[in-house]
Amino acid sequence: MRMSDTKPRSEACERNREPILAVLRRHFADRHRVLEIGSGTGQHAAHFAAALPHLNWQTSDLEANLPGIRQWTGEAALANLPPPLPLDVAGRWPEARFDAVFTANTLHIMSWENVCALFAALPSALTADGLLAVYGPFNYNGTFTSPSNEAFDAWLKRRSPESGIRDFAAVDALARSIGLALLEDCPMPANNRMLLWRAARAA
Repeated sequence: MRMSDTKPRSEACERNREPILAVLRRHFADRHRVLEIGSGTGQHAAHFAAALPHLNWQTSDLEANLPGIRQWTGEAALANLPPPLPLDVAGRWPEARFDAVFTANTLHIMSWENVCALFAALPSALTADGLLAVYGPFNYNGTFTSPSNEAFDAWLKRRSPESGIRDFAAVDALARSIGLALLEDCPMPANNRMLLWRAARAA
């Protein structure tokens, strides 16, 4: 079989990559080095790196997910898409700094403890004018935005009681605690959001 026949694949990535890219085109136009946290299959990285050649797109994930990401990055063969880095948000982070961090559909998979660990580590990974982009479902004022999100949250908790859709206010408080200011809360298809923060002094 060809490599393309065996790569891990996410249908959700196929559906959401263009709406996400439209937002990234606006906010990442002046960025240079992006760290993607929780790259999953690697599909987003291959698509975004090809569409945004001015960006060096650094993938990362838990060690177990790296082989699949390597298939996507290797097949893409793009100069701005280096091999993935191992990254556990509660462990050691890359020593390099990035002017943007992107993560999609991760906060509701992680435990809240790990979400807090991610934000606590961001100041060591972001440059002084760094930008953070987070895609996924969020609750507002403790309320689900749709019946489908409520059902999804119940499914997540059955699978892992520590996971679940996060409340926007709680996540925004974490961002503000490390000096990030909200730039945009962008509605996305399928009851998702794209949240973007930048260093408060640069926003």
